[in-house]
Amino acid sequence: MPSAAPAAPPPTAPPSFHVVLVAPEIPPNTGNIGRLCMAAGARLHLVKPLGFHLDDRRLARAGLDYWQHLDWRLWESLDEVQAAAGNPPPPPGSEPPRFFYLTTKTSRPYWSQPFRPGDYLVFGRETKGLPESLLTAHPDCCLTIPMVPEARSLNLATAVGIVLYEAVRQTSASASADRS
Repeated sequence: MPSAAPAAPPPTAPPSFHVVLVAPEIPPNTGNIGRLCMAAGARLHLVKPLGFHLDDRRLARAGLDYWQHLDWRLWESLDEVQAAAGNPPPPPGSEPPRFFYLTTKTSRPYWSQPFRPGDYLVFGRETKGLPESLLTAHPDCCLTIPMVPEARSLNLATAVGIVLYEAVRQTSASASADRS
C-alpha cells in the first residue's frame, strides 16, 4: 500500500515512460494505473489534490501487491513535475523531455504521435479532464483516443492502458528494428 513517500526501491533503469495523473479522484482507477505502470516499467506521478487518501483500502486493493514495486512520485502541482523533468538538463545531443496531454478536446489521435522513451503522458481527473488553459497553451501536444460521438469518455485506467501500451509498442518495435 502506498505511503506519503515513494515506497519502491530506486529503479535500476530509467523509466520507459512517465504517466502523470492530475488530481485523480477514484482510488481503484489509480490503483489499476499503478499496476499498469509497474508492468510497463513506467513511473507514475500523482499530482495533488487527490480525491482520496493514499492509505485508502480501495487504492491498495486495485493495486494488489504491486505498490511495493511501483516507481511513483507525489507532487503538489503539474508545474513541479515539469520543472523536475528538465532538471538536470538533458546531456548534450539528447532530447528534452516531452509532455503529451490526453484529452477529448482535440482530433489528433494518440497513434499518430511517434513516442520515445522518457515521454510524459498526462491525464486529467475523471470528471473534468485537464484544465482548458493547459490544453490551449499546448495545442500541438494534445492527443485523443478516438471514440464514436455517443461516447463522452473512457475510464481513466483504460485510457492510460491504451496510450501507455501504444508507446511501449512503438518503442519496442523501433528497438527491435535497431537490433536487426
